[in-house]
Amino acid sequence: MSETGPVGGLGDAAKPGTGEVTATVIVRAPAPRVFAAFLDWERQSDWIPFTKVRVVEGDGGEGSLIEAVTALGPAVVRDEMRVVRVDAPYELRVVHCGKVLRGPGSMRCTAMGGDRTQVVMHEWFHLPSGAAGKLAWPVLWPGSKMGFKGALKKFGRLVEEGKLP
Repeated sequence: MSETGPVGGLGDAAKPGTGEVTATVIVRAPAPRVFAAFLDWERQSDWIPFTKVRVVEGDGGEGSLIEAVTALGPAVVRDEMRVVRVDAPYELRVVHCGKVLRGPGSMRCTAMGGDRTQVVMHEWFHLPSGAAGKLAWPVLWPGSKMGFKGALKKFGRLVEEGKLP
């Protein structure tokens, strides 16, 4: 996937948006195990709050369509992601291609000494244009950053405890 170009008919969704979130965690487990745990799509529901994840098309690998539905009270957000690259156990790239959430995302595993792995998740979301986008991002960003980091920490704990994959 090109960082800036369209991928497989995904058009503008494949281009980075102006909303950007990054989270990093160190997991006390080898990179292949960490990567395999991350690719267990349905089990992401165990560590992403209020969210159910499922594979809609494919086997979860390149070309697959993944759906994550987050529900908090009456508010429901449906996130569709196309898996555009799997380079196990190092990198996974997706493109959020739904009606609301759009933009590329990546997860990278870097092996460290002592069977530790650094996991970095990075997302670039498209925001509404004009004044609405400028007003929305400062309000959404702190919550999305905290939620992203908290979910990734929980993921790391579950892998370390042997509960994932």
